[in-house]
Amino acid sequence: MSAASGQITVPEWLARSVGADEEGRSWLAELPGLVADGLARWDLTLERVLDPGGSLSLIGYVHRDDLSPAVLKAGLVTPETAQEHAALAHWAGRGAVLLLAADPARGVLLLERLHGDIPLRSLAEPKAMLEATSLLHRLWVEPSEGHPFPPLADRVAATAERLRRHAELPGAAEVSALVAEAVETAEGLLGSAAEVFLLHGDFHHGNVLAADRAPWLAIDPRPLTGERAYDLARLALDRADTLVGSPGVPAAVRRRLHQLSDALGVDRERLRGWTLVRAADLGLRALAAGRREDAELYLEFAGAL
Repeated sequence: MSAASGQITVPEWLARSVGADEEGRSWLAELPGLVADGLARWDLTLERVLDPGGSLSLIGYVHRDDLSPAVLKAGLVTPETAQEHAALAHWAGRGAVLLLAADPARGVLLLERLHGDIPLRSLAEPKAMLEATSLLHRLWVEPSEGHPFPPLADRVAATAERLRRHAELPGAAEVSALVAEAVETAEGLLGSAAEVFLLHGDFHHGNVLAADRAPWLAIDPRPLTGERAYDLARLALDRADTLVGSPGVPAAVRRRLHQLSDALGVDRERLRGWTLVRAADLGLRALAAGRREDAELYLEFAGAL
């Protein structure tokens, strides 16, 4: 079933994803108006709403008055997504989807249209990893002076607080030592970081789509500034099931980290540490959301580190 509102249909996955609290429900109530305003402001005609679309955003295929295709994205503004428009503007299409127009205060963006049905994960893993690392080379740039992007320390503080909170969930007691190690590791890495780049923040195969003006382009950044190993750690966790399901899990995990760190010139031990932090966080987030299979996958990956 889908929840229809005026001209748009809100995918049920989006409604479930953001509708658990009052802020999310309030945003869902405003969503039809946000979309209507965006369509009117930029002279757009809505073709269809992608279903399931995003977990924090409604994605609409539109065309402009000259009939050129585009995408209207209306997303819930969070501390992680608030500067998506600024990152896309900074990249200006180099390695990422091109920003055509934006109403950032309301979380509404007009973007170039990519091939939404062809994510990077449609490729075999070795080829996908090769394409992904090539894109990261372009995305990792120095932020400009006076930039609006939050520092990694802010993101890690939120992660540590979330880890401690989720560690109190039923079923999480057995990973309390892992959570403590993840928090301690994050604090140690923050205190010894020696580089600052603009980071994507959520770079994985699902956030890279086939395109016309380039083979592949990144979407959905949750931008911040910090060291590259933090960004690469999320990619290291992609298709975790292929490693956890293989013989000799710790060796397979180490091999992936070595390959990625070598490909991008990132310190292996720092990559291992940030991968532990991000795996523990993803695992406990999944546990909190009732996705026990995903939780076990990421927590086993973290344990192998």
